[in-house]
Amino acid sequence: MSQVDRPRRTFRSIAAVFAGMLAVIVLSIGTDAAMSALGVFPTLGGPMSDPMLLLATLYRTAYGVAGGYIAARLAPDRPMRHALILGTLGLIASLVGVVATWNTKATIGHEWYPLALVVLALPPAWLGGRLREMELRPRVIG
Repeated sequence: MSQVDRPRRTFRSIAAVFAGMLAVIVLSIGTDAAMSALGVFPTLGGPMSDPMLLLATLYRTAYGVAGGYIAARLAPDRPMRHALILGTLGLIASLVGVVATWNTKATIGHEWYPLALVVLALPPAWLGGRLREMELRPRVIG
């Protein structure tokens, strides 16, 4: 690899992870807003029940798979590495969320939700990367 290609590949790697992260954030916030507009969720900042939080956990997990796939798909090389970098960033953000909200009025009785986001940060990103790796595998005919 030439010296000229290295910065370009670095930029593409950063952009791939950023695109996966942006997809997860936009999809999550958009779905939250849609659920609120439809009356499924309360307005922003309103109290959420356990079933509502479970629903949010489920779609955030699905969006984590999509984000991992996007990061892996756009990666210039090593797709799984890019997906796992995205998952690690999600893990860090989730840990910050746990620390910031632990024992606050908003999470009393719902401590499982921020912990679930921590536990579910890496596996969906890995699955998204794995889906991309499966696409890249040569197909054997016959």
